[in-house]
Formats: sequence, C-alpha cells, structure tokens
Amino acid sequence: MTVLVVATGNPGKLNEMQAYLEGLDWQLQLKPPELDVEETGTTFLENARLKACTVAKVTGEWSIADDSGLSVNALGGAPGIYSARYGSTDEARIDRLLRELGDTENREAQFVCAIVVARPDGTVAAEVEGICPGEILTVPRGQGGFGYDPIFYVPEVGMSFAEMSPQQKHECSHRGRAFQTLQPRLEEMR
Repeated sequence: MTVLVVATGNPGKLNEMQAYLEGLDWQLQLKPPELDVEETGTTFLENARLKACTVAKVTGEWSIADDSGLSVNALGGAPGIYSARYGSTDEARIDRLLRELGDTENREAQFVCAIVVARPDGTVAAEVEGICPGEILTVPRGQGGFGYDPIFYVPEVGMSFAEMSPQQKHECSHRGRAFQTLQPRLEEMR
C-alpha cells in the first residue's frame, strides 16, 4: 500500500479524505506537525499545489492537499481564499458575510474545492476542482455542518448544507465533486 501524506495537521480532514478515498490502495497519513506551509497563492488551486508539492518534497512521499472556500458573486468572489479568516469564529464569519451582502438581490455563490496530488519528487500528478453552485440565505438554516453551511443553500437539493445529512453533503458538495473527479485518476497512479 502506497503512503499518501495529507498536507494538513487536522485529523478531521484526514478522516474526511479517507472516507472519500475508501477502497483505494493508498495509506493516508498526516504531514509532520513541524512542517508548516504558508498559503501565499492567489487561488485555491495555487494554495493546494503549494501545499501538496512542498509536503511531497520534504517527506519524499506522495502528497495530497486541498484548498477550498466560498465565493460570493455580489462580493467580487469574497471571501474566497480568505474564507477561513473572514472572522474569528464561524458565527463571526457568517455575520460579516450577511452584513456585507445586506439586502442585495444577487445572492449567487459557489463553494470551490481544489485538490492537488504531488509525486514524491514534488511534481504535480493531478489537479482537480469541484464547484457546488448555490446561493446565500438571508438567515441561517439547519443544525449540521460547520463554517458557512447554515447560509449556503443548494437549489438542486432544496436545502442548506447544514440541513443535509452527511451523505447528501458528501455527494453534492464541492469537495465531493472534486473527489469524484480525482478518484479514477488516483486508481491509475503510483
């Protein structure tokens, strides 16, 4: 079984990736805790590439990284790559976003997830992007999920991310869509 280092120190993200890659012949493990990669890219894909390539070079193992966030059309794509830093808590991020949108009629948005797999020498083996189109609600709905999930409504499902079961979100989310594209490519690698 080939090692695939997940370019994160977050065990929750490791578990999430394991669920998406279940049944594939990869042994996922967290990056070394002392290895910190600064996200200096200007896009989700650049940040994912930077993390995957750096971790692969340093560890000498295959590496996978993702970068994701929320892009709101009426806010010129904000919060974008700064989604996690748009406030100090999930509630603060949601409050800021709703305040900045105000009563704007155009509430179109999308969650974006870029995933990069790098070879042990740090070169890119695969890059994919998953997008889940939706809209921003005026008030939060649902109890599940995290982050912007209570205000991100997916018309094709008729629910916010926070109202969906984990399986529903797994199938239609930006991350789920990216992994659906990546999975056949991972089966062919190594």
